[in-house]
Amino acid sequence: MLVKAVPPSEFLRWRGIPMRHSARGFFVLLMSLLAAGMFAGPHYARAQFEERATFPACAYPASIALGDFARGGGPDLAVVCRANSKNVVVFLGNGDGTFRLGNTYTAGLGPNSVVAANLVRGGPLDLVVANEESDYISILLGNGDGTFRAGPQSPPTPAPESFVTVGDFNGDGVPDLVAISYENPCKCVSVFLGNGDGTFQKAINTAPSFVVESIGVGDFNGDGNLDVVTAGDWTINVLLGNGDGTFRYGASYPSLESPASIAVADFSGNGNLDLAVASASAVSILMGDGDGTFQPAVNYATNYPLSVTTAVLTRSHNLDLIVANSIFPSGVSVFSGDGDGTFQPGIFYPSTFLVTEYAVVGDFSGDHLTDIAYADYENEGVTVLLNTGAASFSPTTPLAFQKQTVGTTSRAQAVTLTNTGTTDLKIQSMKASAEFSVTSTCGSSVAAGAKCTISATFSPTKKGAAQGTITIIDSASSKPQVIELLGTGT
Repeated sequence: MLVKAVPPSEFLRWRGIPMRHSARGFFVLLMSLLAAGMFAGPHYARAQFEERATFPACAYPASIALGDFARGGGPDLAVVCRANSKNVVVFLGNGDGTFRLGNTYTAGLGPNSVVAANLVRGGPLDLVVANEESDYISILLGNGDGTFRAGPQSPPTPAPESFVTVGDFNGDGVPDLVAISYENPCKCVSVFLGNGDGTFQKAINTAPSFVVESIGVGDFNGDGNLDVVTAGDWTINVLLGNGDGTFRYGASYPSLESPASIAVADFSGNGNLDLAVASASAVSILMGDGDGTFQPAVNYATNYPLSVTTAVLTRSHNLDLIVANSIFPSGVSVFSGDGDGTFQPGIFYPSTFLVTEYAVVGDFSGDHLTDIAYADYENEGVTVLLNTGAASFSPTTPLAFQKQTVGTTSRAQAVTLTNTGTTDLKIQSMKASAEFSVTSTCGSSVAAGAKCTISATFSPTKKGAAQGTITIIDSASSKPQVIELLGTGT
């Protein structure tokens, strides 16, 4: 059977509902062909994420903002959808990884991006929404109880905006907005200086000579002014801030196709801001030099990422990457950080539904571990993945045995299991695949903060490559933890 693939650039520019909706049958067909094989294979042992809840939101969710909207400890969620009414939906956190439906609101037409910020001095969190089919940004002012009201001004824009975020671009301590438009007549990077009362000044527009599909914000050259990095049409460009909402051109770098999202963080802990750019086939890491320039990109393969964010997911305190994979198949990929700007290969958590649009992170269950929530475009809902990170393994790579003579047993190789939780880790079972064996010092319980050793040996019964696992059933997760084993019999 011949199935025509959609070019990445075409898919990532499908921003309207009718085109995506008409493609649903294509996605269903292609997903059914690929689901069995793609991203299959063993995962390295590490703390896992497991699905806690999926709940309906609104038609075609595109973005999620996180915050304590009800001043109840949070976090709560605000979801924007591309529907034309009731397109902002608020969910209030229950503290156990589930959410209850709050109120719904109407922004402009085709809202595509939402961010939470304190727009009024001393006030609760507010919401800012970029609309792809209206020439204004919608402002919803928070009441502090999980509800919102329309702001006094929806700033007019030079063109419909596709993305908006917040930063202080003139150094007055008041949040400003920066937005990008994909459409003429401007295709601008627009800064709206805040007045501190939920209103904004007229847009300061920068119309670059290059295409802008995504932006990130940070002080990349250490001068105290916020800068902007943009990506689009195979290039990454730096716009250095002048401290008044205007910019001057900085360095440029090559990009992969269709860069859809940029995360800004210090991945190596050296004080310089780095970049993670999600493109059609990979996440590119560009390490910052601290002067507004960056090192050449290192690419980590992943399929069709529409968003990338960063957070500490384990008690290693290293920043990790969380990617929303839109299609082929859809779901979330987690790249564990090594603390030096490098990352382990991504671990994929598939979605039950088609088209994962956007992912955010927060402690949704109150266990001091970072969880994930992502938008299901086709299911018109949000899915929560809880971090079950009480069981930490070192190393996280497979145990690879040297070639071993058939009928003999190898020397043991060991993995250290650490209970990083606050309660005992219960071990229900620990089993090895055929041709491998396992022993451990873990017993039936590992105390909080304690470590134990899991040892494996390889006893081949035939010549050739052998692949197996140690499967551990424990109280950290409702799913098995798995240590991969590799060997060759001679």
